[in-house]
Amino acid sequence: MLRVLVLVSGGGTNLQAIIDGVKNGTVKNTEIVGVISNNPGVYALERAKNAGIPAEVVSPKAYPDRAAFHQAFLETVQGYRPDLIVLAGFLVVIPPEFIRAYEGKIINIHPSLIPSFCGTGYYGLKVHEAALARGVKVSGATVHFVDDGTDTGPIILQKAVDVLPGDTPEVLQKRIMEQAEWVLLPAAISGIATGEIKYSRRNG
Repeated sequence: MLRVLVLVSGGGTNLQAIIDGVKNGTVKNTEIVGVISNNPGVYALERAKNAGIPAEVVSPKAYPDRAAFHQAFLETVQGYRPDLIVLAGFLVVIPPEFIRAYEGKIINIHPSLIPSFCGTGYYGLKVHEAALARGVKVSGATVHFVDDGTDTGPIILQKAVDVLPGDTPEVLQKRIMEQAEWVLLPAAISGIATGEIKYSRRNG
């Protein structure tokens, strides 16, 4: 069984998609061993609790500086002995030492077709605002392995979603979640669990 640890910052809709996928068997050979949030009181923690999954908060505000937070965070993650760490709307910059410790074992979902509308500053609604401002006809979502850049790791899966006339950032965000994110993330985890998807470091 692939031991999956999910990191969240908000409502946890992608977490729910993974929970549902494990429960209904579309995500194969996978066990969600824990959920960690950097924010207390978010609904993702409730989703974990409802599914009987251990969940805890490791907040930067509880530590004197970033270094202390990073150390506590790494130790908390290690306690779950994860085979795969899934960033499901996790809005904390992952420190390089964390990425090195889990190279090839961290994946992220991003709400655009990378390399469009990604990198520093592109998160949440900002991604969809930028896509609409550019006037693109197609957007979507990408699951990728995490490296030491921002949204620069090897791409695992992508799915395109049409941008429709009259779309607002909120409407587009919801459509991309429903048609792409909630499909791709469980599929990527299942593929890793079954060995169909393997990490390979990008050249250069």
